[in-house]
Amino acid sequence: MKKRAIPALLVLASLTLLGADLSGTWTADVVLDAGSGTATFTFKQTGDKLSGTYSGTFGQSPVSGTVKGDKVEWSFDNDQAGKIVYTGTLDGESKIKGTVVYGQVGTGTFSAQKK
Repeated sequence: MKKRAIPALLVLASLTLLGADLSGTWTADVVLDAGSGTATFTFKQTGDKLSGTYSGTFGQSPVSGTVKGDKVEWSFDNDQAGKIVYTGTLDGESKIKGTVVYGQVGTGTFSAQKK
């Protein structure tokens, strides 16, 4: 391996370890036992902490969560459905796939894309 390639590889490796910044607007296609729908999340990431808002079938709610490497989890409470928890894995910098528990409504999967 050439000497110039080693620093470039170190830079790429350090960017991978830092992970993607989830800040921005995401659209999630959600499939539950009870049906399917679309949710929109606006995230702000500070270190490994997520904050933001949910907007969808159940109105709007504040969201909080964490990012650890390529694993991400966020949740919010809703008067109609109860506690809603998304648990996913980053697929590149602009996609997340995973599972969701929609309180009393049921469980399912989601696929989110960053706008």
